[in-house]
Amino acid sequence: MRLALYTGIILAGGYAGLSPALAADPTGDWRVADGVANIRVAQCNGSMWGAVSWEKQPGGRDEYNPDASKKSRPTLGMATLIDMKKKPGAEQWEGQVYNAKDGQLYSATITPVGTDQLEIKGCVMGFLCGGETWTRVGPPIPLSTANAMAKSAPRSTGAAPKPQGTAPQATTGATAPAPAAPKAAGAAKPGQKSAADPVGDICLLPEIAGFAH
Repeated sequence: MRLALYTGIILAGGYAGLSPALAADPTGDWRVADGVANIRVAQCNGSMWGAVSWEKQPGGRDEYNPDASKKSRPTLGMATLIDMKKKPGAEQWEGQVYNAKDGQLYSATITPVGTDQLEIKGCVMGFLCGGETWTRVGPPIPLSTANAMAKSAPRSTGAAPKPQGTAPQATTGATAPAPAAPKAAGAAKPGQKSAADPVGDICLLPEIAGFAH
């Protein structure tokens, strides 16, 4: 049985030059095998999660969900990879996958293959297994404020240091202020919201942020 899942972020070129050190990193944006969408994968609360971040045909709805209250929910931003835990001693994560094509949950694993492919396999009750290979379209996503597992840096207890090199005031008037530094240009960091990215950090999506661990 072939899993055909929705996914997403706007396609942003190739990433063939990624370092081999990133080979086992499943985070980032992945195009599904049939090309209809991309899945954004990020580490949230110690597990890997995936959500639809872009659709070839915008406006998709979860019409095959057996829960009538969810049939009208948008597929964009919907969780597809659910609470996937790393397997000890293996570069593989296992949990559940939601297949929007039939509205069913499957036991599943994801396994990075090199730097630009992700194998996903799902099974129903341990049999009727199938899978497909996704292709990377976005770089790995660093831990954000929302999903960082590292402890916060300790707060300073001392007073903030005074700025150095302040120009003295002239006796005949105030010194003209230095020109402000220009704002940095460029897109938002991967996984963060920007004007062109309607999904942003998937760890902030209610379905993922509110998951009971």
